[in-house]
Amino acid sequence: MKLSVKSDYAARAVLGLARQYQPGVSVRVEDLAAEQGVPASYLIQILIELKSKQIVKSQRGKEGGYMLARSPAEITLGDILRSVHGQVFDTPALGDANCPVELRDAWRQLQKAVEAAADGITFHQLLEASQSKEKMYYI
Repeated sequence: MKLSVKSDYAARAVLGLARQYQPGVSVRVEDLAAEQGVPASYLIQILIELKSKQIVKSQRGKEGGYMLARSPAEITLGDILRSVHGQVFDTPALGDANCPVELRDAWRQLQKAVEAAADGITFHQLLEASQSKEKMYYI
């Protein structure tokens, strides 16, 4: 399984918005792009897709930008991957009648495991992990 750069950039964008999450407060695309190391023009396209899936929302005007549509605890990595790719894990073999049934069953089992893992990771957990790393000191 290989994920695209687009899914990485989408996850980075949501993590960046989660770091600055305050209901009603938006982040400028340029600031988010610079912070995450993502080209602003490409990030806008990704944010539009995330907006269509109600993961982010936009605010117009002088103080405009993007913000999370829900709290970081309510957004999973699976949500991001599905918004960018459709399914977290997909293979044509699942619908191929010529694929041996035992192999299709193995693909389904792998699909369920990958989706469960992606849905089990919230952006709140990612924030907590980064905060605990910041608190650690090394001798």
